[in-house]
Amino acid sequence: MKTHIVITCVTVLGFFPAAALAQQEHERPYFVTYDHYMEERDALEIANATVVGRDKTINTFWGNWTEFEYGATNWWTTEFYLDAQHTRHEGSVFTGVRFENRFRLSTGEHAVNPVLYVEYEHLNGADKILKEIVGFDSKEDLRVPNDVAREEAEHEFETKFILSSQIKAWNVSENFIGVKNVHGGPWEFGYAVGVSRPLKSTYSGLQCAFCLESLTAGAELYGGMGEWGKFTLRNTSQYLAPLLRWNLPSETTLRVSVGWGLTDQSVRSLIRFSVAQEFDHVGRTIGKLFRGH
Repeated sequence: MKTHIVITCVTVLGFFPAAALAQQEHERPYFVTYDHYMEERDALEIANATVVGRDKTINTFWGNWTEFEYGATNWWTTEFYLDAQHTRHEGSVFTGVRFENRFRLSTGEHAVNPVLYVEYEHLNGADKILKEIVGFDSKEDLRVPNDVAREEAEHEFETKFILSSQIKAWNVSENFIGVKNVHGGPWEFGYAVGVSRPLKSTYSGLQCAFCLESLTAGAELYGGMGEWGKFTLRNTSQYLAPLLRWNLPSETTLRVSVGWGLTDQSVRSLIRFSVAQEFDHVGRTIGKLFRGH
C-alpha cells in the first residue's frame, strides 16, 4: 500500500468532526490508543485481553495480557501487566511484565488535554500482544520460532505523548510513541489515532445493559513511523481497526476490535477482545481491613 494512503487515513481520523454532550462513561474504548481519562482515584480495574493474529505466511498466534490499573490520584494512573502468548505448532510462552504510568499534565477539561505516558518493559522476543507498533516492526519478526525468540531479552522504555479531546459526544485522541532499548539501538517511533462516541449521546442515568448509551463505537489507526534518522512510513506496518465497547451496570466492560493490516509488512488481521472489572475504594477497603486487625 502506498504511503500517501496511510497519511490520508491519519489525517481523516485526526480531524474527525464532532457532535453532542460529553461521554458519561470514561473507560477507554481503545486497545492501542490512549485518551486523557485517568482511572478513578482509589479504584482498581483488572482486565484480561487477547489478540489473535492471522496471516497465511505465519503461524496463527494468541497474544494475551492481564492488566491491573490503579487510580493513584486524580492525575496519576499506574498499571502492571503480565504478558503471554500461544503460537500454533510452537506452544505457549510467558513473555514478561510491563510497568506503566500515565500523568495528566493539566486539570479540568480543555480543548486539548495532554498526558505523559512512561512504561518500562521487561520482555523477551517472543512477546506478541502487539499493543503498540513502532519502527519497522513487521510480520517477519513474528515468524521467529518461540524457542528461539524467547532467548532474546528486551528491556525497553516506552514513552507516549497523548493528546485527547472530548468534543461533545466524540472523543478524538492522538498518540506519538517512542521506544528505546536500554541495551542500545536507535529510538523507534510509532503513532496511534482513535475516534469514538457512544451510540446514544444523551445519558438517562439508568442502569441499563442493553441501552444504546451503554455501547460505544469507534475506530483506531496505528502503525510504525521508522526510527531515529529514518523517520518514515515506508516499509512499516499499519493497521485500521473498528471497535466496540459495552459497559455493563456491574462495572464490567467488554471490548472487541477487528483490525486489518494495510501494508505488506502488516499481519493480515488482528482480532482483539477484552473483559475488565472495576473495584471502587480499594485502598480505603484494604486500610479498614488492617485497622480491623
